[in-house]
Amino acid sequence: MNWINLEQDNQLVKIRELSFSRAQVIFKHSTRCATSSMALNRLERNQQPVETDFYFLDLIRFRSLSNQIASSFKVFHESPQVLLIRNGTCVYDESHNGIQMDNLIEQLQLN
Repeated sequence: MNWINLEQDNQLVKIRELSFSRAQVIFKHSTRCATSSMALNRLERNQQPVETDFYFLDLIRFRSLSNQIASSFKVFHESPQVLLIRNGTCVYDESHNGIQMDNLIEQLQLN
């Protein structure tokens, strides 16, 4: 996986802009949560889809940015959580044990 660390709020503007030309995925990870570690491991065991950027947010260190993501993309904050951003909006989000690369790939094909 080629993670892009998500650490600054101005990156959300870039993610939104890039989402008009290629899919953007945000993974919100809690370093204090075993379920989050399992979800991260499931993602990393798979090949990253081509033409998709994957952002990694440590929500313990950047909690306010995590809240801003929830507000900006109109999703309920969860941890762990994955969001698929297309054309400036969140078209898919999943949390906990529902985070699977196969599901993301399916959504990439649908959206």
